[in-house]
Parts: sequence; C-alpha cells; structure tokens
Amino acid sequence: MERPNLCAKVFLEKQGKLFPKPVAETMEEAIEFLEDCFAQELETINEVREYLNEMGMDTEQLSDEDLEEALEVFRLPDGTYFVVEA
Repeated sequence: MERPNLCAKVFLEKQGKLFPKPVAETMEEAIEFLEDCFAQELETINEVREYLNEMGMDTEQLSDEDLEEALEVFRLPDGTYFVVEA
C-alpha cells in the first residue's frame, strides 16, 4: 500500500462496517492487518468495480453508491479507495 498510515487511520475508524469486533486497535496493528490481507488502493470507483469483478464479485447490478457502501470498500478523504480482502 502506498499510503499505509492514511489507510490505517480510516480502517481503524470504520472497521466496524466489515467486522463485528475490532481486528486492530493501533495504527501499527491496522497497517499490519491491511498488509496481511493484501488491501488494494484504487483511484476511482470504476477501478474498484474492475478489481472486485476480477476477484469474482458480480458488480454489474450495483450502482456506484452501492459499491461504495460494500463492506470491503473504504473511501479515503482524498476521494480514492482501498479494498480489504477479508
């Protein structure tokens, strides 16, 4: 991941959307978790769609808004995304 601290910060704040219990409590734990699960940073929602399609998820019927709300998709403050393979 190119910007592990930013991704880790967002993940720490929003990990509850993906997991019922926290999997990381510190920035270091969050960075390690995101590295371990091969989280991917993507520039646009179309790149997110393409990536998830490559991973076997059928996203054809999902709007961009639905895709942004997918459990494994996290939006960064700059408008880019990262996807967690959980």
